[in-house]
Amino acid sequence: MTADSVGGSADSAPAPVSAAASGEESSWPDAAAESAFLAEARSRGEVPAPPPKVEAAEESDATPLPPVEQLVARVPAEVRELLDDLFRARFVRTTRIPRRALKD
Repeated sequence: MTADSVGGSADSAPAPVSAAASGEESSWPDAAAESAFLAEARSRGEVPAPPPKVEAAEESDATPLPPVEQLVARVPAEVRELLDDLFRARFVRTTRIPRRALKD
């Protein structure tokens, strides 16, 4: 089936070039691309959400965080496999969360 048979022309829209096809590694957009995106969103009347605020860890938690490998080892193997199958989840770092951010 060609694009002409579906009602569109083959040259109506250029095919997107992926990072792998262009020979570049995929990376996060640079500042110019981000500001262009935000300007376009504002012109459509969309208001982008502000970036989340990073809260400092409580001062009483001065103990060093354990390495991520040690924490991953505490997760049961079945759970790690299920997380990988469902979400392709990877554990990459440890972070301290303020106590008030947790549900009581």
